[in-house]
Amino acid sequence: MEAANKGAVEGDGLSIGCNIELPHEQGTNQYVRRSMYFRFFFVRKMMFAKYSMAFLVFPGGFGTLDELFEALTLIQTGKVSSFPVVLFGSAYWEGLVAWLKSTMAAQGKIDQADLDLFHVTDDPREVVRIIAAAKANGTTNRVG
Repeated sequence: MEAANKGAVEGDGLSIGCNIELPHEQGTNQYVRRSMYFRFFFVRKMMFAKYSMAFLVFPGGFGTLDELFEALTLIQTGKVSSFPVVLFGSAYWEGLVAWLKSTMAAQGKIDQADLDLFHVTDDPREVVRIIAAAKANGTTNRVG
C-alpha cells in the first residue's frame, strides 16, 4: 500500500489509508495523508469497493487474495458495476491464473467469461491504458 500512497502524494493527489485494527500489524506508512481505521475486515473491504474506480493488485498474502476475490465476486454477481482489476507481476500471478483456468473454469466452478474480469500485466503503461479506457467507456465502479 505504501507505493500507492507514495504515488498519490508525488502526483499531488490525496493519499488515504484504510487501516484495520490488528494486534500485530504495522503502522500507517509515511505517505498517508488521511487515515481511516476499521475494526472489521468486511467494513474496510466495502470502503475499498465503494470508492475505488479500479483495483491494481500487487503480489501479497492472504489479505491481498481476500480483497482480490471480494472485488471479483462483487463484479461477477453484479453487486458493483464492472471496473478494471489488474494483477501486476505476471510471474507471481501465473500459478493462480493457471489454476483458475485448469481447475475452476474447467470444472464449471466459474464461467470461462469470469477469467475476463481481470488483466495480468508487467507494464505500467498497460495499467494506465486499461484504467483510462475503462474511465473513457464509463466502466468504472458504481456500487449497485
